[in-house]
Amino acid sequence: MLFSEQLLGALECLLFVAHEPLSEKELAQLMELKESEVKELLEVLIQEYEGKSKGIQVLGVGGGYQFSTRPEYFSYVERLYKPQTQSLSRAALETLAIIAYKQPITRAEVEQIRGVKVDSVVNTLMEKRLLQEVGRKEGPGRPILYGTSDKFLQYFGLKELEELPDPKQFITDNSAEDAAATKEGAE
Repeated sequence: MLFSEQLLGALECLLFVAHEPLSEKELAQLMELKESEVKELLEVLIQEYEGKSKGIQVLGVGGGYQFSTRPEYFSYVERLYKPQTQSLSRAALETLAIIAYKQPITRAEVEQIRGVKVDSVVNTLMEKRLLQEVGRKEGPGRPILYGTSDKFLQYFGLKELEELPDPKQFITDNSAEDAAATKEGAE
């Protein structure tokens, strides 16, 4: 299907001004088009931004699309926004990783894995909208179940959770050696 430059321009504008990724459904509603037409338009726009000299790209993240800077230009953008950057603490990253891989999960289950209280860390991650409540667990007290949010996907540049790296790749041969040494020391 051939599209007018006006439709491509409208799509480009919507992606540019949106603060969050826009889904194909949202774009179809905004542009008064069919989702299949929006999908084709997105493919054309993605191709237009594929050039090596472009500093931005159309990226599919968190169930939607948005403009993103190309990774090779990160250092320039970092210089601009460095004073405003807030990185996550080690405790927050550990907690976030546990929740990402084990979701849905309760605070108590995260605490059992980490071995420390996680109340303030979970609250911080909720405030940053990286976590969300996804339900209640059956049982005494019906504790809240937590999971990652679309903002989590966006923050880490993922389309879906299946793109998370396999946790087995983080286990080193030293871990097996350490476990064997601990076992020998106990005997």
